[in-house]
Amino acid sequence: MKEYCGIFGIYNNPNAAYYTYLGLYALQHRGQESAGIAATNGRRITYYRDFGLVSSVFKDENLRKLTGHVAVGHNRYSTSGASDSPDNIQPIVVSYKYGQMAIAHNGNLVNALELREKLEEEGSIFRGTSDSEVIVHLIVKSKKKRFLEKLMDALSQLKGAYSLLVMTNKKLIAIRDPWGFRPLCMGELDGSPVFASETCAFDLIGAKYIRDVEPGEVILIENGQMKSYRIPGSEGARKSQCIFEFVYFARPDSKIFGKSVYEVRKEFGRRLARENPVEADVVVPVPDSGVVPALGYSQESGIPFELALIRNHYVGRTFIKPQQKMRDIGVKVKLNPVPELLKEKRVIVIDDSIVRGTTSRKIVRMLREAGAKEVHVRISSPPTKWPCYFGIDTPTREQLIASSHSVEEICRYIEADSLGYLSLEGMIEAAGGGRENYCTACFDGDYPIEVPESIVIQAKKE
Repeated sequence: MKEYCGIFGIYNNPNAAYYTYLGLYALQHRGQESAGIAATNGRRITYYRDFGLVSSVFKDENLRKLTGHVAVGHNRYSTSGASDSPDNIQPIVVSYKYGQMAIAHNGNLVNALELREKLEEEGSIFRGTSDSEVIVHLIVKSKKKRFLEKLMDALSQLKGAYSLLVMTNKKLIAIRDPWGFRPLCMGELDGSPVFASETCAFDLIGAKYIRDVEPGEVILIENGQMKSYRIPGSEGARKSQCIFEFVYFARPDSKIFGKSVYEVRKEFGRRLARENPVEADVVVPVPDSGVVPALGYSQESGIPFELALIRNHYVGRTFIKPQQKMRDIGVKVKLNPVPELLKEKRVIVIDDSIVRGTTSRKIVRMLREAGAKEVHVRISSPPTKWPCYFGIDTPTREQLIASSHSVEEICRYIEADSLGYLSLEGMIEAAGGGRENYCTACFDGDYPIEVPESIVIQAKKE
């Protein structure tokens, strides 16, 4: 599974574009397909966007052209909108009657198709296919007078996940949807307000974390003044922070939703050990997201921790498998076992989730081939049974193995000696704050917002 994207913004800093570049570098794990930065000098917005990683998209000559004291940036991994269209790369930058505007969006709108059809009937012409462009058209077409009123008018029509950074020629605005699906943090760097999807971006540039942008909050910065507003009608929204951010997406050195990802992830492992104990000789993580929960499992159980699976960090998603019979090489290129740590050992292997089950089966086989006597699989989250429509790229329900198979059946399929998942209750307790604070729809099908049938059908097509 993949996260859609990461966003970063900074206000009133002479090196705004460069700090945004560094911020995106820290957020690279949230999106690897494309990257972009837009900056304003108060009169004109300039921008540069392209496909690829941050380090390959931006060179010194690109950054030097992005002059100004305010900047926003975006890393993208797409499913909503064709990934091969340059018009879908963000930030989206437009010129309209009252100036220019740039938007960076993390999340997914469940009413995007409905809104797009309505806008097209009214004469709007879309360049790309992303739901983020719908937000731009809603702002521009609003009958309200002032920009903030236009923005609020647009936001009041949106349903779904949206952490947004909106930049005009002279303003920077940070927005988090009323449900709070995706994280958005606020910090400060030498008097400059900064915003990022995760606090690891603040650590890289030396910024201080202040607080999270609250669900339903709109923070407007203009003329050096910061003001906070509420999205109209947001008061009754059910708080639905994505708990899978703790399981997989966020970097372990980040703080999101006011909590340390590292500590939450380690507590997942501790509770997993208490709920699913087994006699074994070694605890082995599937890197990288399995490392921290494996540490927690090892500490709680007293079973030694070993890095017996080594990850090749230089392999991308597009590794080519030239022949059908070489398909298993895809996993071996990314992970390689250390036989000396596995031979004749009873192994507990810790992973964050099982999606289709094919990769887990290959890992179990790999461990056995390296000499493991027993392989016990432990998962630091509950069975993933339902697709996400709020900013995560998940397969359809038919492709999620846990939606149609019991734990015992999955265990047999992946060829493990035993299989155990962290319970939903244990995961929520480990994350803290109570079930009323999190979206757990991918585990229990309890969607906090009604998902239209049209978007379900569209997701299946994609």
